[in-house]
Amino acid sequence: MNFLSFLIENLETFLTYTGFANVTPGHIVMILVGLFFIYLAIAHEFEPMLLIPIGFGILIGNIPFKDAGLQLGIYEEGSVLNILYQGVTQGWYPPLIFLGIGAMTDFSALISNPKLMLIGAAAQFGIFGAYILAMWMDFEPNQAAAIGIIGGADGPTAIFLSSKLAPNLMGAIAISAYSYMALVPVIQPPLMRLFTTKKERVIRMKSPRAVSQTEKIIFPIAGLLLTCFLVPSGLPLLGMLFFGNLLKESGVTRRLAETARGPLIDTITIVLGITVGASTQATQFLTWDSTKIFGLGALSFIMATAAGVVFVKFFNLFLKEGNKINPLIGNAGVSAVPDSARISQIIGLEYDPTNYLLMHAMGPNVAGVIGSAVAAGILLGFLS
Repeated sequence: MNFLSFLIENLETFLTYTGFANVTPGHIVMILVGLFFIYLAIAHEFEPMLLIPIGFGILIGNIPFKDAGLQLGIYEEGSVLNILYQGVTQGWYPPLIFLGIGAMTDFSALISNPKLMLIGAAAQFGIFGAYILAMWMDFEPNQAAAIGIIGGADGPTAIFLSSKLAPNLMGAIAISAYSYMALVPVIQPPLMRLFTTKKERVIRMKSPRAVSQTEKIIFPIAGLLLTCFLVPSGLPLLGMLFFGNLLKESGVTRRLAETARGPLIDTITIVLGITVGASTQATQFLTWDSTKIFGLGALSFIMATAAGVVFVKFFNLFLKEGNKINPLIGNAGVSAVPDSARISQIIGLEYDPTNYLLMHAMGPNVAGVIGSAVAAGILLGFLS
């Protein structure tokens, strides 16, 4: 009888530790969100490299457990997840991601047509527009800045800035930024059609001029000096971006470039995605502020896309016939590389199957990467 009582007592204790005993409606909601992310990645191929790690991370972060000092959760100091999450909270991962982006990016389109940089700059209006709206909705200035950066459609930049200015909102900001990056094929095309005419959609642009290897080598050095002398607070991101690009273009560090754009960025993407997803524990994530962040993130992204397209239309007023820019590449000013440039190509081919816009769109697309990092540096410099 004593043995039976002992067995029952231990069984009851064991049951109190199971997820079934500790689950809440919030956990169920977040698990469904994680499953939805995985579905989008597999069924529709929406940024699978990001959404599968994030979606599975959401499942990991929302397994219910009894807080008994077992060091399981991502917010429990000393746990494995917490140690990995420090790369997010301390801002280690985003610069390494930028190193890989630089090593895989060809800036030739931008070098051959520097005025495309203006489109990338115009698209940053979404960041500052959302910043103003967030202030109006009673967020603190530092929180508003971290929320606004979602409009750049640049997940690593959003994580980097929120880790410095609004660490308590990082989970919602990161998930929002990566969600809208994945939804580029859904959000951007209607806006591009709305703000352009059929005549504008078939504008043919001159072929980009050939860019010499010397220009490609000079660009990351000049880009670093120019941007970081102007915005020193953007150094962690911009420095690594241009360093990665120099590894690619120098011609003598092929192994380093291949490591940066291959195994390194893949490893960091996996760890970043899992930990960002796991940070969405229902008790921390399901708040009214998170809902407002998702709404502001959508507005920010819409404003950035619209600003890029409308700016091209305005800029064309000052360009001679034959030198005009197709406004469909204005959407590429956001830094979702290369998805937003691909959308420019896809929509352009719908109206003229022989008009290839991808190479032209890559100019504002890579300018958007630089622009979002500069915008983050400006906000960090003013508000840190």
